[in-house]
Amino acid sequence: MNIDKHLDSSELSLAPSPHMRSAVTVRRLMLDVVIALLPAAAGAVYFFGLDALIIIVTAVGGALATEVGIAHLRGRPIPIGDGSALVTGLLLALCLPPGVPLWLPLVGAVFAIAVGKALFGGLGMNIFNPALVGRAFLVASFPVLMTTWRWPAGAGEWMNGEFDALTTATPLDLLGYEDVMTPLGELFIGRVAGSLGETSVFALLLGAAYLLARGVIDWRIPAAYLGAVAVLAGVMGVNPAFHLLSGGLILGAFFMATDYVSGAVTPGGRIVFGIGCGVLTMLIRAYGGYPEGVTYAILLMNASVPLIERYTVPRRLGGGGESNAQ
Repeated sequence: MNIDKHLDSSELSLAPSPHMRSAVTVRRLMLDVVIALLPAAAGAVYFFGLDALIIIVTAVGGALATEVGIAHLRGRPIPIGDGSALVTGLLLALCLPPGVPLWLPLVGAVFAIAVGKALFGGLGMNIFNPALVGRAFLVASFPVLMTTWRWPAGAGEWMNGEFDALTTATPLDLLGYEDVMTPLGELFIGRVAGSLGETSVFALLLGAAYLLARGVIDWRIPAAYLGAVAVLAGVMGVNPAFHLLSGGLILGAFFMATDYVSGAVTPGGRIVFGIGCGVLTMLIRAYGGYPEGVTYAILLMNASVPLIERYTVPRRLGGGGESNAQ
């Protein structure tokens, strides 16, 4: 039978996988993330002033410029239209302390894009979250600048005169003072010392609710992450609510660990990934030399994603365990 007459070559499309298409584009996803981060960025400007806005603009500009420069050197189309460099720069800025010199977010943005992203081949091929790569580099290279904090104006009256002596301490740092505990309400609103976008849990949760409602992120990673932190905090005899509201946990759980490229993909893998992030975060907070553990916890779990995915890939319908492992 001659089937040529039944086929119109104009209707055939040969292309590599994936063959399942979606109307959702990378640009749309990145725009949603930017929208979700706007409350945290606005909160940073409200609590820390125009310095915060300048730091954000510098980091975003550095990320975009680096993306353009690398594309030009490689002779490839300029990819900034997908919005990924914008998201990287914005996330990096929100991880920085207020009042840092402007060259710091610029250096961090260049490193995040050049090493955290381009070195691996570009968007979709990086194994680590680029913004966290940039932050980890800055912490390792400029530890004093990255751990010099400033409290928002009007904050700290609850410290009963001890505020002046502890102006450079974050709520996690204050765990070393038995008679000083940051009120949970202050942590939720954001009138505390910390990185620009990490302090206001309220602003971050607004953005997280938007991402969940839009279906941009899956609930499994943040739920497993926060759940593991809460359980371990209780086991260690510290207030779980304090650890959930302190530091960069909310920013990391909803905006960093859920990264499509460097995070887990399978449903079971996302649970394992989130639990691993939570366990490592609490271990670093409790026993490490640095009071915050979110950055390194997520990066370490990024490195373990291939192993996690290997053992959590759903079994094919009708397939046995032996054939599924191949």
